[in-house]
Order: sequence, then structure tokens, then C-alpha cells
Amino acid sequence: MNDAVKRAEVLLEALPYIREFRGKTVVIKYGGAAMERVDLKEPFALDVILLKFVGINPVIVHGGGPQIGALMKKLGKEPKFVGGMRVTDEETVEIVEMVLVGKINKEIVGLINHHGGRAVGLSGKDADLIRAHRRLHRMPDGTEVDIGLVGEVDAVNPEPIRLLEEHGFVPVIAPVGVGREGETYNINADIVAGEVAAALGAEKLIHLTDVQGILDDAKRFLSTLSRADAERLMGAGVIDGGMLPKVESALRALKGGTAKAHIIDGRIPHAILLELFTREGIGTEIVL
Repeated sequence: MNDAVKRAEVLLEALPYIREFRGKTVVIKYGGAAMERVDLKEPFALDVILLKFVGINPVIVHGGGPQIGALMKKLGKEPKFVGGMRVTDEETVEIVEMVLVGKINKEIVGLINHHGGRAVGLSGKDADLIRAHRRLHRMPDGTEVDIGLVGEVDAVNPEPIRLLEEHGFVPVIAPVGVGREGETYNINADIVAGEVAAALGAEKLIHLTDVQGILDDAKRFLSTLSRADAERLMGAGVIDGGMLPKVESALRALKGGTAKAHIIDGRIPHAILLELFTREGIGTEIVL
């Protein structure tokens, strides 16, 4: 009997959050262990389906860096990086598009649909979803380097995403953009997630990562981080590497009207539900 009561209490704890977020959009950046580990794929799909069934609109943006690198090596092409950014020539951008749009996107869509959801895959080329231009990479000394067909987002067209949401579908977005002349751009998936959240006026942006959250300069875990503190830690080099675009993404989303951004540990099964539907939440919450 006690177990049954506890289960009922868990459901009741979720009720105010379901009520608060019903009808709202939550953008989820899917990547890292949550996307790569077999034991975490199904819990992710079930979380997404549950959100949709209780009236919340999840929008998925996914990455795929390791998978791109693996296929490049298989095809005899050595991946090159400048300051952590992939050098993307014409041949590489074709591989990027094959992996992100043709393989990973369809795997995620298939996974959600297999478990009873209704997901539809999109790339930035669909309905002019993501307009982009060539992004020069700024080195630590201030010089700018051309690293090829790597894009910076100019605009996100929210209309196709809204149409899918309104008809009960879960949009799954591959971070490939299109330029003015129809050229394809490889865009950092973290940044795309932030821009999509801003364009939709999402209630939340959630980044699934492989760490607990953000640490301060004394290596202490931060459950909440203000914009000012985030900018200070970035300036001091405390927030760096792969965490940098995630925090930049969060700040872009907040500036665009997203209420809150979260960086959470995707290695925890059902991390999304723990963040959204429990009093404590998990990970680091970033606010203006």
C-alpha cells in the first residue's frame, strides 16, 4: 500500500508543473551519452512522448559530431579542426548532411515513432527553416580564420515547427542551414537550439550534456547561474570548450524571450522529466 501511495504522490508532485507548462514549447538539445548509449535512447523517447501526451510541445535539435568524424575516417578523409571547430569543405559538408539529415535524424524520428510518438524530421533546408551565412572563426589572438562551410544563423522560420506542433507532431531538427545562394552550412547544434528556442519564444531550453552542470572557478556546482555570472565565467575562461556554445546558446535563447535555460546531465535516465516535473530539478538553471 505504501508503494502505491508513494507513486500517487510522485504523480501529484508533477501536476502543478504539467499545468504550468501545458501548451508551452520546450526545446531539447539532444546529444552526448543520451544519444549514443543504447540504454538511454528508449528513456529519452519515452520522455518526449510523455511531454506531448500531457500537452507540452517538445522540439528536438540534435547534434552528431562523433558520427560525422567516424564516417569521414571510413571514407578515408581525416577530420580537421581549428579551435575546436570542424573545417568544412565541399566534400565534408556533403558527409555532414548525409550523417545528420540522412542517418541520425531519421534514427531519432524512428525511435520516437516506434514507441508510440509522432515525430517528423526537418533540416534547415525544409521550408527555409534555418537561414545562415558563412561564419569566420575567431582565434584567441583575435584573428579570424575561414574554416569553410560553417554557418552562423541569420534567421529561424518558426512556421513549419508551429504547424507540426499544432497537428500533434514532434519536430526533430538537424542543424544544417541554407545560404542565400542555396549553399549548405554545417552549424553548431547547440547554437541552433538556442536560436530555435528564441524564434519560438519557448518556455524552456534544455541541453542534455555529459556533466552534472556548470562549475564555478572553485569547481563548485552551480544550481543557478545569472547572465552576468555566466559572462564573467566565460570571460575568465572557466566556462570553455564544449560548454561554451551551450552557455552561449542559453543566453541567446533568454535574450530572445525564452523563460529559462537548463544544462542537465543526460546520462541520468529520464533527466528531462526530473528537470521539468520535480521541485528540485537537476543541473544548472540559467536565468537573465
